[in-house]
Amino acid sequence: MPEKFLEICAASYVSAKAAQLAGANRVELCTNLQEGGTTPSYGQIAKTVELPNIAVYVLIRPRAGDFCYSTDEFEIMKEDILLCRDLACDGVVIGLLLPNGRVDLPRTRELVELAEPMKVTFHRAFDTTRDPLEALEDIITCGCERILTSGQKNTAEEGKKLIKQLVEKSAGRIRIMVGSGVNADNIATLAAYTGASEFHTSAKGAVPSHMTYQNPDLKNMGAVQESLVGQIRAVMERIKKIKN
Repeated sequence: MPEKFLEICAASYVSAKAAQLAGANRVELCTNLQEGGTTPSYGQIAKTVELPNIAVYVLIRPRAGDFCYSTDEFEIMKEDILLCRDLACDGVVIGLLLPNGRVDLPRTRELVELAEPMKVTFHRAFDTTRDPLEALEDIITCGCERILTSGQKNTAEEGKKLIKQLVEKSAGRIRIMVGSGVNADNIATLAAYTGASEFHTSAKGAVPSHMTYQNPDLKNMGAVQESLVGQIRAVMERIKKIKN
């Protein structure tokens, strides 16, 4: 079996740097993680690609919500992909669907071609498709490198039966990356059950504010969530113990 691989969903440069320091293999750089993630700023991308020894994939998602995009939104996605290509990112992360729940094949192909030589991950838009096995074949034909999935459930633990089926059906034609609720306590079990070799987690926690003054009449203003070196290292240690 292939070596196990860890991607950190990093909602900032700080989180990406924590992933790099902890020895993760790759980051998916985004922002607004509480909304499922959207495309980060130019500054975040430019700074993150300077980090050594870690691959950087950037989420291309112009807004929160569903994955059926307008013409204007699609043009924005193309501009963001060109920006990532100019900054020498390793890859981008996309997901486009039709109103009927199928993968938007023409637009997905167009973005994959536009992204070259960067690689492309199809994100958890996959988990909202009407037929996961149909979507698997469609995404393979578009030339994506991998699919991020929780098995069409809220967590990978709940969706592990479908994830296992996807790994088997993919037969090495595309990588299946397990995400949502992955942590140091369950990664070994998920790896053994599904047969997957790539895993995705935010490994985030609260970071104390540097503010010495807090307005007592406001709640949740100033709280910061970042991926934490300690949590990432704990997951990496579990991965290293998994027998290939």
